[in-house]
Amino acid sequence: MSTKPTTTDLEWTELDQRAVDTARVLAMDSVQKVGNGHPGTAMSLAPAAYMLFQKLMRHDPSDADWTGRDRFVLSPGHTSLTLYVQLFMAGYGLELADLKAFRTWDSKTPGHPEHGHTRGVETTTGPLGQGIANAVGMAMAARYERGLFDPEAPKGESPFDHTIWAIVSDGDLEEGISAEASSLAGHQKLGNIVALYDDNHISIEGDTETAFSEDVLKRYEAYGWHVQRIEQAANGDFDVKALYAAFKAAQAETERPSIIAARTIIAWPAPNAQNTEASHGSALGDAEVAATKKVMGFDPEQTFQVEDEVFAHVRQVVDRGAEAHAAWDKRIQQWRQANPERAADFDRINAGELPDGWEKAVPVFPAGKDVATRKASGEVLKALGGVIPELWGGSADLAGSNNTTIDASSSFLPEGNPLPEANPYGRTVHFGIREHAMGSTMNGIALHGNTRIYGGTFLVFSDYMRPAVRLAALMKLPVTYVWTHDSIGLGEDGPTHQPVEHMAALRAIPGLNMVRPADANETAIAWREITKRHTTHPAPHGLALTRQNVPTYEANEGVAKGGYVLFEAEGGRPQVILIATGSEVQLAVEARTALQSEGIPTRVVSMPSVEWFEEQDQAYRDGVLLPDVKARVAVEAGIGLTWHRYVGEAGRIVSLEHFGASADYKVLYREFGLTSEAVVEAARESIADVNRR
Repeated sequence: MSTKPTTTDLEWTELDQRAVDTARVLAMDSVQKVGNGHPGTAMSLAPAAYMLFQKLMRHDPSDADWTGRDRFVLSPGHTSLTLYVQLFMAGYGLELADLKAFRTWDSKTPGHPEHGHTRGVETTTGPLGQGIANAVGMAMAARYERGLFDPEAPKGESPFDHTIWAIVSDGDLEEGISAEASSLAGHQKLGNIVALYDDNHISIEGDTETAFSEDVLKRYEAYGWHVQRIEQAANGDFDVKALYAAFKAAQAETERPSIIAARTIIAWPAPNAQNTEASHGSALGDAEVAATKKVMGFDPEQTFQVEDEVFAHVRQVVDRGAEAHAAWDKRIQQWRQANPERAADFDRINAGELPDGWEKAVPVFPAGKDVATRKASGEVLKALGGVIPELWGGSADLAGSNNTTIDASSSFLPEGNPLPEANPYGRTVHFGIREHAMGSTMNGIALHGNTRIYGGTFLVFSDYMRPAVRLAALMKLPVTYVWTHDSIGLGEDGPTHQPVEHMAALRAIPGLNMVRPADANETAIAWREITKRHTTHPAPHGLALTRQNVPTYEANEGVAKGGYVLFEAEGGRPQVILIATGSEVQLAVEARTALQSEGIPTRVVSMPSVEWFEEQDQAYRDGVLLPDVKARVAVEAGIGLTWHRYVGEAGRIVSLEHFGASADYKVLYREFGLTSEAVVEAARESIADVNRR
C-alpha cells in the first residue's frame, strides 16, 4: 500500500484556500436557507472537490458534453452541494440564485444530482453504491470506445484516453453493489478510475463502528485495486499536498483502478457540529453557521458571500478548459487525418446515427417453425453485431442460456487474462454473477456515450437489477436488458426461477419499456425498433424472452406499435377480442380457432409492449381494441395486474396469481389452467356478461 506522496508540484495559494472556505460557506448557507439538506460532507470534502475541478480534471465548462473530457461521479449524492458549488465556481451555468434555490421546486439544484437536469452532472446519484458502479461502467465504455477508434495508440497518448474521477463514501462501500462493481473493475484492470474514499466514520445512526469495521483498503487490494491512504493535516483538514500527490500517483497507475482513503472530519471546521451525525443530514443552525464563518474569517452577518477576487480566481478554469479543449482538438484532427475511416465512424456514432442499410441485417424467420424467442434474439444480436460495431454486451454468467454472445472469439477482458479469446477491446462482456453491478455499469456505459450496450440474465433476476433499472428509466438511458426464461415455461427449475409478478412489477416503472414478443419475428422487429429508438426515443428496454419453443407467425410491422391485430375475426365484426403476449399468444390463437368453429367471430391482438402501444394515438388504439367490443380476454403467464384496464368490467383475465412449481412446462401450463380451453371458457363468460348488461 502506497502511503507517501510522490508528486509535490501543487500550486496552492491563499486564494485557493479562500475559495475552498467559500465553498464551505455556500454549502452551509444553501442548507440553512431551505432548512434541510446535508451540509457536513460538502464542507469537509470542499478541498478535494475544488482540487479536482480546478487543478486536475480535464474539462471544459463551455462544453459539458465534450468527448475528450474526464468524468466526475459523486457517488454519495446526498452531498450534492459538493458538486453544485463546484459547478457554480467553474462556470457550468449555475449561479448564486440556483444555490439559494437549493431543494426547491423547479430549481437547477435538486436534493440529489440529476443527470439531464443540471448541466455538468454526469449521472443521477443518491441511492448509495450506484455512483461507483456507474463510474466502473464509464471506465469500461472508455476502453471500448478507444478500441473502436484508436486501439493502436500507446497508453495515455490517444485523444480517447481520459480519467473517471469518483468520490465515494462509507455508505457507498457498505452497499453490496460496491462489492460487485469494484470486483469487476479490479478483474478488468480498469486503470482509468480514481476514487477518493471519504472515510469520515459518520452515518445517520452515529459512528460507523455501529455497523462497519472492515479494513476497506485491504478489501480493495484483494479486488486488485491500487490503494493509498492519506493522513489529515495537523489542523484536521485535508493535507492538500498529500491529496494532490495521491491523486497524481493514482492517475499514473494505468494497470489497476485506484482508491485513496482519506480520514476526514464531517462539517469541518464547524466548532460544535464537526464530527457529529447531526451535521450529516440537518441544517447546522444560525448560531453554528455564524460561529463557523468566524472561524474561517467570513462575516457572520452575510450570506452566500463570494468575494470578487475569489470569483475571478475560480472562473479562470473556463479559460484553462478552453485551452485543454483546443489542444485536444489538434490531437483529434491529427488522428482524423491518419484514420479517415474510423473518423467517419466516430462522427456517425457520436451523432447517434446507424450505418446505412443496417436494417437489412435483421433476419426474417419463416412462419410455421417453432423457435424459442431467446434463440431468435441471439440470432438477431449476431446479425446486428456484424453491421453495428458500437453494439456490445453480454450476460451475468448466463450467456449460454440468454444467447447474448455477440462474438464468441472476442471477450472484453484485459491484457494478461489467460483466456484465448481475451481482448481489451472485445465485443462480449462477461459481467459475472453480478446482476446488480451489471445493471448499474450498463448505466455508466450509456452515460459515457459512443457505444450501445445490452446485458442479459433470467427475468426473475431482474429483481437484483431493479435499483439500476429504475435509475436508467429516471435518466432515460438507452440500455437494453435481455431477460430470458420469462415465465413458468422454463419448467423444472421451479418457483425460485419462475417469474410470476415480474412483468407487472417492471411495467410499473415509469419510462421502462417492456417487450414480450410472441415469436421469432416479433423478436426481430422488437430488436430493430429498440435499435432505432436509441437516439430518437432514448429509454431503457427490457426484452422478456422464452426458454421454450413457440410457433412462428408471419412478420407484422404492428409489433413496433406495441399492439396489433395478429388474426382478424372471420364471419363478421368481432364478438370478442383476445389479448395476449409472449408464449401465451399461441393459446389465444388456438382459442380463436375453437371460438370461430362455434360461430363466434374472434379477433386476436398480440401486445408485446404495453408501453409502445400507449404511445400510439387514440385512433390507432381504438382500431386495435374496438371500443364497442366489450367482451375481452387477456392471457399472460403472470399476475394479471397489467390487464384490467384493457379488458374492462365485462372482461376476463387468464393469469397466474401464485408461484409456480417444478415440472415440465407443458404440465405446469395444464395444471395451472393456462390453456386454450381456459381462454375459450373465459371468452364465453365475457360474452355472456356483456349480453346480461
